[in-house]
Amino acid sequence: MSSNETPRGPVDSSRVPRYAGPATFARLPRLDEVGGRADVAVVGVPFDSGVSYRPGARFGGNAIREASRLLRPYNPAQDASPFALAQVADGGDIAVNPFNINEAVGTVEAAADDLLGSGARLMTLGGDHTIALPLLRSVAKKHGPVALLHFDAHLDTWDTYFGAEYTHGTPFRRAVEEGILDTSALSHVGTRGPLYGKQDLTDDEKMGFGIVTSADVYRRGADEVADQLRQRIGDRPLYISIDIDCLDPAHAPGTGTPEAGGMTSRELLEILRGLASCNLVSADVVEVAPAYDHAEITSVAASHTAYELTTIMSRQIAAARKDSEAQ
Repeated sequence: MSSNETPRGPVDSSRVPRYAGPATFARLPRLDEVGGRADVAVVGVPFDSGVSYRPGARFGGNAIREASRLLRPYNPAQDASPFALAQVADGGDIAVNPFNINEAVGTVEAAADDLLGSGARLMTLGGDHTIALPLLRSVAKKHGPVALLHFDAHLDTWDTYFGAEYTHGTPFRRAVEEGILDTSALSHVGTRGPLYGKQDLTDDEKMGFGIVTSADVYRRGADEVADQLRQRIGDRPLYISIDIDCLDPAHAPGTGTPEAGGMTSRELLEILRGLASCNLVSADVVEVAPAYDHAEITSVAASHTAYELTTIMSRQIAAARKDSEAQ
């Protein structure tokens, strides 16, 4: 797409009520409706076979889509109309085997390879956090080892549960072991709560992770935290992975492993907006489990989170296209 072409945007809510029609993300066109090519592809992964406590995140993607019906085309916080700057489309769901985690991981990686190979960046809606590993594998094939910002109540760098190599608590240990992360630019944000032992923190530090706890965000504020993260990331290709349980259960009750003392949705959104200058190559929002939600609190927070991430990517795509055409 050139800067002279007009992306196909959301359904006009002044003509079709928001509650009518298919629940694509932000009421955007399907990928097949834009010729199978998009600058940003929003895809779901309905998979939660890697969870260690409450299941249900397999229904998260569609819950986020339903909640996103109220999103509007102009984002005042970033002074941008993301769906006019780049072609964003809903790529539907990646259908994975719920009975075989290894096969599911391979399926997600292959599907991500296809989408990234078409030139799209990915905005993935989970699903449990297991899916971050195959997504990172695919992104690293295109960009090399990437910087990672991991928003989560938990470290997700444990070695195994019940002997399983792939679970929602192990993706980032596997990613470090496989060399697909830039270990000079790794950060957890929003961590809190009990651990199995102090060794968890020691192991995590050896992998290269820095930690910004939810208490750090509270005491230092979103702007200072975002500035610290920007400095750590620099101009490296960045992947952002957001477990919705980084938010306090008051802001995200619909998740599988809630922990008290988390961030507010306002803090999360402000930190993300502070990362708008970073080179965001793809992102995910995972662990939304609507069965435990109340009044769509969690899915609304997740839809706005995905909207901010999509806006960042759309702005960068438009700027890069303009620079390329000016040369």
